[in-house]
Amino acid sequence: MISSDLKIQSLTRDNLTELLELDKACFNGLWTMEGYLRELESPNSHFFGLFSPFNDSELLGMGCFWSILEEAHITILAVHPEYHGQGLGKALLCVLLQTAIDLGLERATLEVRDSNHVAISLYQKFGFKTAGKRRGYYKDNNEDALILWLSELQQPHFLKNFQQWHKKLGNIIQ
Repeated sequence: MISSDLKIQSLTRDNLTELLELDKACFNGLWTMEGYLRELESPNSHFFGLFSPFNDSELLGMGCFWSILEEAHITILAVHPEYHGQGLGKALLCVLLQTAIDLGLERATLEVRDSNHVAISLYQKFGFKTAGKRRGYYKDNNEDALILWLSELQQPHFLKNFQQWHKKLGNIIQ
């Protein structure tokens, strides 16, 4: 279960080692140090980490989006496999969407593996809808990606539901 001691905060270049360790656990080393450094230094990139309550240098999850015009393009959302099923992905997604809302962004989009039913279910709970498919998007196994969109970030009915989800997460989002 989610602990009230978890911290989600913006990542910096000081977190590169932890990012690479988490990348290895989640993606088998898909991203390079240079790739993460570019993300961390980009003015359009909003990169957050979720840290262990027992070791503040232990990165349990990460989430990032690019702000492009009026859109939040979620580029990464990952939780260490040992911590799946504890609501950490939901907490990270909540922080990403809250940041996008605070920036005045109107829509959010992302790509997700066609086979990642757990992630797809999470996104759908937040109102994301399937808009299309990118064939062979993932080069490691030529898997298709679903393109998901949430087009109502600033709409009153979405904001009301979002605030309820946010409350359920309690005070872990700092």
